[in-house]
Amino acid sequence: MAAELSTSINIKEPRWDQSTFVGRAKHFFTVTDPRNILLTNEQLAHAHKIITEYRQGIVSPGLTEDELWKAKYIFDSAFHPDTGEKMILIGRMSAQVPMNMTITGCMMTFYKTTPAVLLWQWINQSFNAIVNYTNRSGDAPITVSQLGTAYVSATTGAVATALGLNALTKHISPLIGRFVPFAAVAAANCINIPLMRQRELQHGIPITDENDNRLGESTKAAQQAISQVVVSRILMASPGMAIPPFLMNHLEKKAFLRPHTAVGTGRCLFHRSVFLFSLVFATPLCCALFPQKSSMSVSRLEPELQEKIRANHPGVERVYFNKGL
Repeated sequence: MAAELSTSINIKEPRWDQSTFVGRAKHFFTVTDPRNILLTNEQLAHAHKIITEYRQGIVSPGLTEDELWKAKYIFDSAFHPDTGEKMILIGRMSAQVPMNMTITGCMMTFYKTTPAVLLWQWINQSFNAIVNYTNRSGDAPITVSQLGTAYVSATTGAVATALGLNALTKHISPLIGRFVPFAAVAAANCINIPLMRQRELQHGIPITDENDNRLGESTKAAQQAISQVVVSRILMASPGMAIPPFLMNHLEKKAFLRPHTAVGTGRCLFHRSVFLFSLVFATPLCCALFPQKSSMSVSRLEPELQEKIRANHPGVERVYFNKGL
């Protein structure tokens, strides 16, 4: 008879060493696996049961270590790390590849008219708003009013920025004009993410010591977390949006991509194919640029929070927090 699985495995942390980029990349290749969005409610519930019971010291009969880790990554792909709530399907990181493949492919294809730019930028920023809300840091509740205000301000600001940049295409070369969608996405990320997570900037996010003991909430930590996410998201879009402009500019000179009635479909399919290949690698690798469990020195926190920590926890020199995705 096989020995029962030990309850000493630390499933609070990822399976691989998160102090290295390679370890973080392995972790995020699993987290962002598009196949996770195909999991049924029964599979998610089963994984939830395994992880919840294991944390309570209960091991399912016959459970192996590999099965435990598989359940953990299924659990992590669908449930928020701070609130424990089941995340909106299209807001999960595993939905990034198919959703962005479709939306960004169309953004880069239909960019020459104002209505097309407006439509696809609105769709893109609405999707981003859902992702930013779903993958926020912290466990404080957000009211419907706060969420609505954040969504309207984020999407309006991002779409307005995109339209402004699109207006520049009339005065620059066609090749440079193809990069406008990427510039719009980069600028929009700088607007959308902070606005959808503005509550964190106003009230702070939970910070802990290395043993996960909660020490308070910090706006400084929120600033670092959101800055890291903005950088990751911009770089995530770079391969799929920076390479196609050069390829399309070259291929459209060839007979099979010269303007004709089906050129829109051809471009969109081409962009989707290139972007799919890029996203499969760019999404996990860019998520891995910074640890999910980020940290900062106590000396960089708000003065009053520094005093509180040094008074109540004199040995703590570094604090930790979930940066979100």
